[in-house]
Amino acid sequence: MARLYADEQFPLPAVELLRTLGHDLLTVQEAGNAGFSDPEVLAFAISTERAVLTQNRRDFIRLHIQQPDHAGIIVCTDDRNLDGLAKRIHEAISTIEILRGKLIRVNRPLK
Repeated sequence: MARLYADEQFPLPAVELLRTLGHDLLTVQEAGNAGFSDPEVLAFAISTERAVLTQNRRDFIRLHIQQPDHAGIIVCTDDRNLDGLAKRIHEAISTIEILRGKLIRVNRPLK
């Protein structure tokens, strides 16, 4: 499964659900990187070969354009259904063999 790095605002219940689905997921807080800027989050993810998992879409899409050589960036829309969010992330990345350099968009379903 994927090696992921969740940014500071990513919901912990979704992190825990992704772990139960088999993903190796480290949070900014667990890494001792709370308060890091977005470029610093991306730099740490690159240094540890982890794809960034974030709901901060605008900033990380911009970082992807500026620095496309990364281990992957997964941008998600805000979704109160954390179980559904975790499952959509899992489905989106499970079909991709290599996340390196990719920007993956995971959106909540339309009602």
